[in-house]
Amino acid sequence: MECMQIFPWQYNHWPLEDTSRPVFDLQRFADGEKTEEPTAKKRADAAKKGQVGRSTELTTAFVLLVGFFVLKLFWEYIYGNIAGYTIYIYGHLSQSMDTESISELFLGIMLLLAKTSLPIMLAIMLMGLAINFYQVGLIFSTEKLEPKLSNLNPINGFGRLFSKRSLVELVKSLFKIAIIGAFLYNYLKDEIPFLPQFIYYDLATSLQEISKIVFMMVFQIIAVIMVLGVLDYAYQKWQTTQDLKMTKQEVKDEFKQSEGDPQIKGKIRSKQREMAMARMMQEVPKADVIVTNPTHFAVALQYHKGMPAPVVVAKGQDLVAQRIKEIGREHRIAIVENKPLARALYATVDLGAEVPQELYQAVAEVLAYVYRLKHRRLSYA
Repeated sequence: MECMQIFPWQYNHWPLEDTSRPVFDLQRFADGEKTEEPTAKKRADAAKKGQVGRSTELTTAFVLLVGFFVLKLFWEYIYGNIAGYTIYIYGHLSQSMDTESISELFLGIMLLLAKTSLPIMLAIMLMGLAINFYQVGLIFSTEKLEPKLSNLNPINGFGRLFSKRSLVELVKSLFKIAIIGAFLYNYLKDEIPFLPQFIYYDLATSLQEISKIVFMMVFQIIAVIMVLGVLDYAYQKWQTTQDLKMTKQEVKDEFKQSEGDPQIKGKIRSKQREMAMARMMQEVPKADVIVTNPTHFAVALQYHKGMPAPVVVAKGQDLVAQRIKEIGREHRIAIVENKPLARALYATVDLGAEVPQELYQAVAEVLAYVYRLKHRRLSYA
């Protein structure tokens, strides 16, 4: 690292305009690193492509839990139907079997499967939809289903096979197998010695006892998978956030795309102001009086019979005020100097709005003065 050290005496002897020495801009390196949290737009675009944080282990755990819970709940019903139909089939095997009898037995088997499996399948489907909706929301994307030629590239395939994500998934699978295997061994080592006793029981009792052992074992395994699923869900959310992180430049570019280029927006606002100013100046000749500060503010008022109150048709400050007065002089509109009224009208009344009641008296005096002037001009004429 000695070659990168800068000593004071060396720094003092460097010429100020020496451009031959390398200059390191650390900001450029920072801009290239994905250090920024993904924006809402980046997450929404990724969700449309199917890139969301979801855990298949968590879905599996809830589906197994609901499936075996419903199976346990309807066990007596399922066992009764299967046992009853089995007895019925063996009771009719001694009879002659024709095509009609075989079709009837086959339809009976299909009906039995529907009756016994429909509650379990319906519960599994609803739970699968619910847990996926909880994880990713209401998203329907076909991005992952679209064929891509890059997926056929063996080099890319080997890259995905030996990638960091694949290694993490392998470690997770081995860890899951080890944990579940340990629980299975710990549970079965206490139950296996009692299994030979079932040969002394009748079939119904044996099935009942075996079902208890199986259900207890399954629910313990599901509890383990549930814990692993919650941990995996948290990891998937974190990993998705890491994959979607953005550089500072990407954040700036996205802001420009969503909000628009500031220069273009500035030009648009400037053009809008010019158009609004032009429309306002076109209304000045319709005014009856222009109230001024006299130099800083100018407010043009219009009033005719039938209007509930005078209306501000134009107002401006400094250069705009001067322009309003110039147009007023060109069209022989009365210009009245009233500093408090001009300031109040400019500050409190919007363009095109009526004069508020608290200013009626002051505005009425100005209009009365203007009408007297007009009457005098007409009299002299």
